[in-house]
This record gives sequence, structure tokens and C-alpha cells, in this order.
Amino acid sequence: MPRAHKPRAGSLQFWPRKRARRIYPRIRAWNVSSETRLLGFCGYKVGMTHLLVKDTNPQSPTKEENIFTPVTIIECPPLKAYSIRFYKTDDYGQKVLTDILAPKLDKEVTRKVKPSKKQTKKLEDINISNISDIKLIVYTQPKLTTLEKKKPEIFELALGGSSLENKLEFAKSLLDKEIKLSDHFKSGQFIDIHAVTKGKGLQGPVKRFGIQLKSHKSEKKRRAPANLGPWHPAKVSFRVPQKGQMGFQTRTIYNNVVLDISKDSSKITPKSGFKHYGTIKNDYLLIRGSIPGPYKRLIRFTDALRPFRKSHPINITYTSVKNES
Repeated sequence: MPRAHKPRAGSLQFWPRKRARRIYPRIRAWNVSSETRLLGFCGYKVGMTHLLVKDTNPQSPTKEENIFTPVTIIECPPLKAYSIRFYKTDDYGQKVLTDILAPKLDKEVTRKVKPSKKQTKKLEDINISNISDIKLIVYTQPKLTTLEKKKPEIFELALGGSSLENKLEFAKSLLDKEIKLSDHFKSGQFIDIHAVTKGKGLQGPVKRFGIQLKSHKSEKKRRAPANLGPWHPAKVSFRVPQKGQMGFQTRTIYNNVVLDISKDSSKITPKSGFKHYGTIKNDYLLIRGSIPGPYKRLIRFTDALRPFRKSHPINITYTSVKNES
């Protein structure tokens, strides 16, 4: 009997499949923009709902019709600046030169991080000619949400600007005030989502890679791979599906669309609040489709590295409000 064709199980796109170092992701590639603003932001995943959006694409077969669109809700409390970080470039790439701390920090941050001696310099001591790039270190304020946690997350954000002097003046203006989402992002914009997926722990190759169960005539195990490889070379290839960590890995989704940014949470919040989350107290945004991670997890998003050329106006005609119990 001929053998049925079956494609290989499990994608080799992501390797190695190991746990993320921390619960919120690190971003290594940033878009370059001449507009003076932050190139990234973050928020906490609330849940999902659906909208009816009018199709404004004149080339679409469903133009001028209402389209069912699932959306993810992300609550974005304002950020605060922790420090301005200066980079210099040497033969080995970019290196951190020093940090200039903000004059006032929340007590939750001072409990978590103690500044080093390199972070005690003043802005007057910085020579701008030795600087290759300027970024902003910010921290979150989970105390402004309904989450149980109070410990903030600290991470780095890139700045847009036409010159280093422009970036420095913009960073100095953010040191003593709260940074709001609506000042740097707008609806209809393409963004990249960075998040850590749901952790599923140690899983076998059947669930992890989708291999077939062995037949009843096979020896020993039923949910194990049939063959680990030849005797020589005496080495197991990484292509062989085996048990290991599944989930809790950093993933990026490119070109998500921001459908709406709003402060009025009554338009989407059920009477009983969102399941596993509660109520929304700050600015929020609606992102088309689903994104990685469970409820309450910190989601980071940035300007799209490779955005689509065309964007069409968004006209929301209906927002579903689930009465969750």
C-alpha cells in the first residue's frame, strides 16, 4: 500500500524553542522617523471583542459594506521617564555611554532599581559630539489599573527626530511629565506587536510538533518519534521532533492596524467588567485581530518596520459589548 504524503511536522522558523528571559519582550530593531515623537509604547492585554467596520477600500469586493472584525483591547496607562540613555559607537558597535536620571522617580521604581555611579552625571557634562544615538528609558504604572501588581516594568524606547539635538530636547521635555498614548500614536496606523506567548510548559512531540501517533504494532512508546536518526554520525539532529518547552516565547506580529484609540471605556466595557481583568481606567486602543499572550500580560508595540504603502480611513459602525458574568 503506498504511503500517504504528509508534510513535515513543526516549523523550523523559530529556533531554539526555549523560554523567554523575562515576561515582557526586548526590541532590537526600530523604525527610523524624522517626526519628533516616541516610536513605541506598551499596554496590558484586556481581552477581545468584535466590531463592524465599513470597508472603505475602493478596490475591495466588499466596498461600502460592514465587515465583521475581531479586535484585541489593550489598556495603556501613561508611562514615566526613568532616564535618558546616551550611546556611543566604537569598533564593536553601539555601547551605552551613560544615563541621566529623571529628577523625581516613583517609590515603586526606587525599590526595584538602584542607580549606579554612571547614572549620576548631569546633562551639562555630556558632549553631544561623542554621542551616536539617544533613547529614553521608561517605566510603567500598573498601580493606575485594576491589576493586582504594583511593581513597574522598565524598558527602552527609541525616539524619532531629525537630529541628535532635536532628540535630546524632546527627551528632556519628557523627564518631568507623564507620557500618554494619544500624544504619539493615532488610529489607522500600522504597528508591530511584540509579546511573550502563553506558557504551556513541558510538552511531548505530538502536541509540540504535531507528529502522528505510532501504530499499535510499534514497539514501546506510542506518542514518541519513531526514529531519532542514524547510528553514524552519532548525533541527534535538531530537526527531530522531541519533547521540550512549549510557549512562553517572544514573538513579533508585523503590520497590525490600530482601529481606534479612546479614553471612553464605557463604549466597550461590559457591566460586570472584562473576564479575568476587570475594568479599564486609562486610555486604550483596539488592534485588529488577535495578539500573543494571556490576559494581563504586558504588550509592547512599535512603529511598523515595513508598513503597507496604502491605508484607508476606518469607520466603525458597531462595537460589541459582551455582558460577561
